[in-house]
Amino acid sequence: MTGPHPDVDDATPSPGTDRIVKLTLDPNSIARGNANIEHEREVAIFDILDANMFRIEGRDDGPYEVELGITEDRLVVTAVPVAGGDKSAIAVALPPLRRVMKDYFLVCENYFQAIRTAPPIRIQQIDQGRRKLHDEGASALVDRLAGKITMDNDTSRRLFTLVCALHWKG
Repeated sequence: MTGPHPDVDDATPSPGTDRIVKLTLDPNSIARGNANIEHEREVAIFDILDANMFRIEGRDDGPYEVELGITEDRLVVTAVPVAGGDKSAIAVALPPLRRVMKDYFLVCENYFQAIRTAPPIRIQQIDQGRRKLHDEGASALVDRLAGKITMDNDTSRRLFTLVCALHWKG
């Protein structure tokens, strides 16, 4: 599925409780990557914290401190209410995201190489493909988390970036 997710379109970033106020990556899940990957992680975390909409279904005790990790080929989203309360740990299998992640990694590698030597028109073409795959991955992530976590489109795109950055082997 490509494009915005139908359940996400109406979600808007909230200054209230439906948001992430702190986001960390499980240190055991992080494979040290190159400078481009480190930069992607930092930008995605900064952008999520700047504006996001994130709600754990069946709960109304946000905002949350969230940790993302990979355990046994599953994405684990752990959220703790800032005001205190029970921790939620939501795990979803990553194999359904593998194809789009693999394609996204390939396009990102091409993009990072192209920005050094390719003409601007070629960089724009690669970037369009990268954005399309990014949207597809964000939508697939929303589908995997359906019924567990609701988020807006920008948050899902940035979380997809972080999932890829955690899973990056290159």
